[in-house]
Amino acid sequence: MTHPPDRRSAAGLEPAESADPYPADPYPYPAYPADPAVQPDPPGLDLAALGAWLGRAAPGLLTPPLGAQVVAGGKSNLTYVVGDGTRSVIVRRPPLGHVLATAHDMVREHRVMAALHETAVPVPEMYAVCADETLIGAPFYVMQLVVGVPYRSAEELDSLGAERTRRIGERMVDALADLHEVAPTSVGLGDFGRPEGFLERQVRRWARQLEGSRTRDLKGADELIALLGERLPRQSAPSIIHGDYRLDNLLMSPGDEIAAVVDWEMATLGDPLTDVALLLTYHRIAELGVGQGVSTASRAPGFVTRDDVVARYGARSDRDLTHLEFYEALACLKLAVILEGIHYRHAHGQTVGAGFGQIGAMVEPLLALGLDSMEEH
Repeated sequence: MTHPPDRRSAAGLEPAESADPYPADPYPYPAYPADPAVQPDPPGLDLAALGAWLGRAAPGLLTPPLGAQVVAGGKSNLTYVVGDGTRSVIVRRPPLGHVLATAHDMVREHRVMAALHETAVPVPEMYAVCADETLIGAPFYVMQLVVGVPYRSAEELDSLGAERTRRIGERMVDALADLHEVAPTSVGLGDFGRPEGFLERQVRRWARQLEGSRTRDLKGADELIALLGERLPRQSAPSIIHGDYRLDNLLMSPGDEIAAVVDWEMATLGDPLTDVALLLTYHRIAELGVGQGVSTASRAPGFVTRDDVVARYGARSDRDLTHLEFYEALACLKLAVILEGIHYRHAHGQTVGAGFGQIGAMVEPLLALGLDSMEEH
């Protein structure tokens, strides 16, 4: 059996036409082998239990026996391509082992994408969600496998040329503005978060999360947390926020349209400028070359600059963008804490796949970058 090694190689295939109520499998695979000796369960996913549950939760979606592969690229939640030889879907569950409180909430991630499905924000179709931890060891959900490329490196974009690269970057910013224009109550997400006091709670939350994963001294962590708590700006009008919005969480179609925005595990109601600042912070990380495995897309000729992002978003929004340095510092803290949690799981043998060995080396440079932003604030 041959599988694509990652999301990018799978994304170039066009879906086949089908009269089936579910989308057809975009992968031209032969049937998945039923023999566990040939196709063992991937880490964290009991395929027999999943198949039996799907028969009740989404009849007709897949027919056991099932095969699966872990999707490369993610460093947090586990993502699998699961199929029966006729159709493939995506299954998402939390990481193995150490999981911090309030993190990796599969039910919330499913809920926000289901709610956004009829809006201008492109998301995969949701098929089923399971909050029962006993079935495969954690809550999980099942969704449509969307055909698209999650561009991550400058080299990937280089092959497209500067004009297409710029168009992709502009659509990335536009989709974020579209998200922030969705009224939460209009899609049933009025109770999806507590926007009042959001920034203050974010500082406390990431400080608390860091303490839950910290096993070493981290230069600059306590100072950055203290400065953020002391210099809270006036909060922007609340909206639905993605929480980890960046180019490689967008699946781009062959025509350079956004086929889907994915990885909504940190979505909530809050200050939308945290999403904008995160985009800007990923630019800075790429420019500095902090650590290995960091997206370098912003280095590609033609890609939108930091100033372009601010100007294009500002043209679509009447929000005050004068305190973005604070938001960027908060983004640096958030990313540092997330990476420290991944480093913790990797050190304890609880990660699946390659590419985790240098994650821990990125934490202190991010904290330093956050302190630099606070000096500018």
